[in-house]
Amino acid sequence: MEEVVNTGDAAWMLMAASLVLLMTPGLAFFYGGMSRAKSVLNMMMMSFGAMALIGVIYVLWGWSMSYGTESVGGIFANPFEFFGLQGAIYDEEGGFLPGLGNYPQIIDIGFQVTFAIITTALISGALAERVKFGTWMVFAGLWVTFAYFPLAHMVWGGGLLSGSEDGIAAKLFGTVDDGEGGLTAAVAPIDFAGGTVVHINAGIAALVLALVVGKRAGFGTVAMRPHNLPFVMLGAALLWFGWFGFNAGSAFAADGIAGLAWVNTTTATAAAILGWLLTERIRDGKATSLGAASGAVAGLVAITPAAGALSPVGSIALGAVAGVLSALAVGLKFKFGYDDSLDVVGVHLVSGLWGTIAIGFLATDTGLFYGGDYKQLVVQIVIALVALVFTAIVTTVIAFALKPLGWRVSPDEEARGIDETEHAESAYDFVSALR
Repeated sequence: MEEVVNTGDAAWMLMAASLVLLMTPGLAFFYGGMSRAKSVLNMMMMSFGAMALIGVIYVLWGWSMSYGTESVGGIFANPFEFFGLQGAIYDEEGGFLPGLGNYPQIIDIGFQVTFAIITTALISGALAERVKFGTWMVFAGLWVTFAYFPLAHMVWGGGLLSGSEDGIAAKLFGTVDDGEGGLTAAVAPIDFAGGTVVHINAGIAALVLALVVGKRAGFGTVAMRPHNLPFVMLGAALLWFGWFGFNAGSAFAADGIAGLAWVNTTTATAAAILGWLLTERIRDGKATSLGAASGAVAGLVAITPAAGALSPVGSIALGAVAGVLSALAVGLKFKFGYDDSLDVVGVHLVSGLWGTIAIGFLATDTGLFYGGDYKQLVVQIVIALVALVFTAIVTTVIAFALKPLGWRVSPDEEARGIDETEHAESAYDFVSALR
């Protein structure tokens, strides 16, 4: 039979994958601008290093561990089933295997690798200005293997946190006929584009590493202001642009759900900026450019799991609350004494938790505020908590296992600047500028 491909869907998904890939260089600008001048290149290199390493790992065993058919306890799939993508691209006749939509599966593989890359890169913001680049690279490979791929399998690959008949949600509230001769959870978890897999995952990993690695020299006593706010705003703009691939691409078709996700992403992000700026204005008397950029990211994070399940008005409420919550949460590191350098915890963990749980209130079909009952809310809370605990444990084990390798540069190297000591470069040639 001749292969049938919806070229419109295929083109959209290739574009969506490209947009999500762009997010990681965008993150490099966002984080790089928030760092001090002596550390900007290292911060950007941590994102580019994640792109390089995970781009290889995903082809070798990442897809197989995430979406293979041989599940191990609903936690991860057999990494050798599709090792090197053998058996994941072509069928027995040499045609392309079908994907989640009316297009070849190889497009889905390209789309999903970009998620693994950006999730890992997000963590680096908690480690700014003090961590050896080599140790970061080893961590990135281990973490994506033992934390990201399993959680992707659990949520999106039919594992414990999915709507499968063997998942936690089915154990809580039973199963129903899926219409195809099988069973599915009566109340399925909703994670449209990665509230648990991406943001809770990266956010709790960032908190663990901030605690294990320790504070920067002078944290809490020395001003550590962003060195380039235009970089920060450029990075936020690139992230927002790429996020349309992230969220609308998760419809896996160029259809109405993609359109809904696009509109919800825009409205939630806009509302989050307003919420953050209003919080700053009331608290500090000024609305800042850093606040606008950070508020945008908070809104993007919050709407990620909910983009296909909410109305545009519900998305405004979701985003506004996310902006306020994250604006307040970024100050917790000073209260509790952990150095989450670039606010990964305050933005990604807090807004990721809020977006995942708020689905239980705001989902138009099953949310408590839209005529639903408590069950969706319970399921959302449970999957968020399981994701938190799982990743916290895995990250803690990896972090301590790498201590003999050495996490931190020496105090002298940290004072001189990590760009010079780790990469033998500087972002700005101040000497030449003065000649």
